[in-house]
Amino acid sequence: MANLINLPTFQDDRGILTVLDKHLDFEVKRIYYIYQANSKRGGHRHKKNKQALICLNGSCEIFVNDGKVSQTYILNKNNQCLTLDAKDWHTMDKFSKDSYLLVLASEKYDVNDYVDEEYP
Repeated sequence: MANLINLPTFQDDRGILTVLDKHLDFEVKRIYYIYQANSKRGGHRHKKNKQALICLNGSCEIFVNDGKVSQTYILNKNNQCLTLDAKDWHTMDKFSKDSYLLVLASEKYDVNDYVDEEYP
């Protein structure tokens, strides 16, 4: 199931630094971000690919269903990271106009890794 992590953040007179390196249980092989989104994204799960989602600016909602439990997460702090297991059906929605959603993935893009059927 998905896991919401509050990332370690350090602040001083030089600015703010948020650290992610020790909080992922996978090597990052793909990085992308979503912005100016005006409709629902996602709507799938994966066979192998794990993901970490960070809303760097603005806010969005992530709906997750692992086949047993369904939950909606609101990402609106840039020091929060939502990790998704491959089995987690997910949609991303209700993006604020200023949102930037960063996604770190454990696998390179592979169309055959996608499962488009939601759990019953």
